[in-house]
Amino acid sequence: MFTGIIVERGDVVSLRRKQAGAVLALRAFALAQNAAPGDSIAVNGTCLTAVKIEGNLLSFDLSEETVKSTNLGRLTAGVKVNLEPSLRPDGKLGGHFVTGHVDAVGKIRSKTALGDAFKIVIDAPPRVTELLVEKGSVAVDGISLTVVDVSGDAFSVVVIPHTAQVTTIGFKRAGDTVNLEADIIGKYVARFLARGGGATAAGKDNSFMKSFLQAGYL
Repeated sequence: MFTGIIVERGDVVSLRRKQAGAVLALRAFALAQNAAPGDSIAVNGTCLTAVKIEGNLLSFDLSEETVKSTNLGRLTAGVKVNLEPSLRPDGKLGGHFVTGHVDAVGKIRSKTALGDAFKIVIDAPPRVTELLVEKGSVAVDGISLTVVDVSGDAFSVVVIPHTAQVTTIGFKRAGDTVNLEADIIGKYVARFLARGGGATAAGKDNSFMKSFLQAGYL
């Protein structure tokens, strides 16, 4: 489990394809100091397991599914990636609950300056946009961001200067890809409703569902 608060940007050293999947090597600094083999680390919002750590060089095995369903398979040497260690039980939940399981790869449609901030419109498939709500949360390349508005095939976010400076979203441009993960609470509520669970669990007054609607999850 993660929170979408990026601790640093790592530098890709290599992405070596193998028969099924790939091996990703990258350099980290602050994060590498306390990392150990077996740790879960989010790389561009994708939960990976560190299999080898040598100084500030971290290596990860990528399954073929990860290569196909995220933008990690397109990484090249020198590219920067967002990094976040898994959430500790006593850690701060500064963003929102992020699982590190990418729902889809989106594409930046436009990036417009708003003073010293940026408004970014991202193309996304319906399986992602139907789970997003205005003022709700979304993880973009692992960054916890607030949804500004949603249309059928896209949504927008506003990125403040600090976020632009410490994550990869600051230098990404129109046409670049981003990993997307919708808010997990919204996923569970949508699944619950799709299976007809509202009346069973909430009773006739629907108070349970109303609380989620008022909270903005649907």
